[in-house]
Amino acid sequence: MSNKHGNLSINSDNIFPIIKKWLYSDHDIFYRELISNGCDAITKLKKLDLMGEYELPQDFEPKIQVLVNPEEKTLKFIDNGIGMTADEVEEYINQIAFSGATDFLEKYKDKASEEQIIGHFGLGFYSAFMVADEVHIDTLSYKDGATPVHWECDGGTEFDMTDGTKDTVGTTITLFLNEDCLEFANEYRAREVIEKYCSFMPTPIFLSKENAEPEYETILASEVTEKDTVIENIVEEAKYEEKENEDGTKEQVEVSPRTEKAKIVKRPVPLNDTNPLWTKHPNDCTDDEYKAFYRKVFQDYKEPLFWIHLNMDYPFNLKGILYFPKINTEYDSIEGTIKLYNNQVFIADNIKEVIPEFLMLLKGVIDCPDLPLNVSRSALQNDGFVKKISDYITKKVADKLTGMCKTEKETYEKYWDDISPFIKFGCLKDEKFCDKMNDYILFKNLDNKYLTLPECLKVEEEAADSENADTNTDAADSTDNADAAAQNDTAEEKDTRKPVYYVTDAKQQAQYINMFKEQGMDAVLLEHNIDTSFITQLERRNEKIKFVRIDADVTDSMKEETSEEELKEATDSLTETFRKALNNENLKVSVEKLKNASISSVITLSEEGRRMQDMMKMYGMAGMDFGMNDCTLVLNANNDLVKYILENKDSEHVPMFCEQLYDLAMLSNQPLSPDAMTKFITRSNDIMMLLAK
Repeated sequence: MSNKHGNLSINSDNIFPIIKKWLYSDHDIFYRELISNGCDAITKLKKLDLMGEYELPQDFEPKIQVLVNPEEKTLKFIDNGIGMTADEVEEYINQIAFSGATDFLEKYKDKASEEQIIGHFGLGFYSAFMVADEVHIDTLSYKDGATPVHWECDGGTEFDMTDGTKDTVGTTITLFLNEDCLEFANEYRAREVIEKYCSFMPTPIFLSKENAEPEYETILASEVTEKDTVIENIVEEAKYEEKENEDGTKEQVEVSPRTEKAKIVKRPVPLNDTNPLWTKHPNDCTDDEYKAFYRKVFQDYKEPLFWIHLNMDYPFNLKGILYFPKINTEYDSIEGTIKLYNNQVFIADNIKEVIPEFLMLLKGVIDCPDLPLNVSRSALQNDGFVKKISDYITKKVADKLTGMCKTEKETYEKYWDDISPFIKFGCLKDEKFCDKMNDYILFKNLDNKYLTLPECLKVEEEAADSENADTNTDAADSTDNADAAAQNDTAEEKDTRKPVYYVTDAKQQAQYINMFKEQGMDAVLLEHNIDTSFITQLERRNEKIKFVRIDADVTDSMKEETSEEELKEATDSLTETFRKALNNENLKVSVEKLKNASISSVITLSEEGRRMQDMMKMYGMAGMDFGMNDCTLVLNANNDLVKYILENKDSEHVPMFCEQLYDLAMLSNQPLSPDAMTKFITRSNDIMMLLAK
């Protein structure tokens, strides 16, 4: 081949400044691109061997070598793949953006294809110019009689191409780094970048410092192979110790046998795992392997709760493993990392087009060769196909969770507290996921048992049936049939949705919980920040239910049967007394005969009012007391202290007792303000002094 000097065939002027600044978001990505090219070249050669168009040498070992040379400020990427002829260099290198991989696939599309080609993007090689002032290529094609080629370019639009001196099939790319990028010739920095992008590429990758002194290791002579370079054979003679027997005689006893060892040139260790766990069939993977892979990839030494192995060939190729991490406390970050790969080549973390937002709380890897990536591989093109992949991943996660709930309920319950924020977030963000999970969401009740939503409704139905039976018995005993008919009419006007009672703070709401338990009623614990939005979502999707916090009302089962007329006089009198004592003309007061006479007063806040409060807190408007107008002070007419106030409303101590009852009721509902708490403590001391007199 005669020497050739020419201009690169490009379709737009000044493409190199664009490549250097804008084509790739991270400059270190050139490592990925050049190593990917080497993997492609080796894959092509192996394909040709499979198809009988080339015969690989018997001792062929596919590998990529990366040589760093900080003294010379160079980097070399060496592969023993297919190589290129001068015509191919002309076609694939000198004409920017014509993809060799695409051309190769087109030519052999009807023949056996067992391994994927990584690169079909065209510009990968030119990423080298982001960090190099000059790039050389030395290559020798696999074809019989091929002439080696040397190509060089200094980052302009001109190149030089001549006959080369390479005598082995494959390609060497040499980068002469610019002064701003010398870090990439540092061995430790190179290792860091290769492990970031290339940890699972399908060809072994070796890193070494060029012209470095050789390193050695000592192994057993029996372990030496033909590939090892033996520097020295070492014999360690057997060692003996004198031992005294029980009869007083002494003898020599062997404590270590004779061993033959060999000092060899240290065997190179690849930086990557060419067969990552996700490429295997789930049936061939053990729990220990899944856990080890998790530790290695995510540097997380807390064991994951469980995992989902994705393995799909149709209608698209997708493999991966998603891990549900253990969250130790509510203060731990629950932001996960989903690493996206294309044919074992790292693309990016947490690409929202592929990974549904709620799944980003997980940790995992997904490998999808069919993803439509743009030219830099770093972002996805807008494609309806991507949405199908996202939907598939969501479906597989839902299938795993629902299947676990059906067949491994105890295990599912054990994990629930850790995974519930993730599932609830998923239900809020993804309607299809919510549809699948609706009947498999768990709620922990007051006895710390886990119930699904259908089971919660069944419990409420049984409680309601029991209450109705009691009501019907009382009605049957009543001689006033007209009153009974009026009660039935009132019941029909009530909200027909079935209530599911819940607790948001078991300690704060302890009094209400005790009242519920006394009547054989149940409630579920909803103590996470996400729960307010979550139950609103469930109500919207399940029109027959409503969630009601246990302090929203005093249920009929806690009251004695009585008529409004019977309590009207007491209600009017106590309302006037409490409004005057508390200096609050808008105070709502309700008087009931509660079955538990020891309870003097409770505060109720309507469910709608409380949710309004929560929403205002969420938007930073907590001090505005939205919803507090729905608060009602419920006084127990069966309680002795309430009776005393009713009968002695003109007593000088009644205002103090009223304030105390109100604060006690409020304390069982929510913490008092600092000022109110100070007054409550002072007042408590005053009341105790009255008793001491």
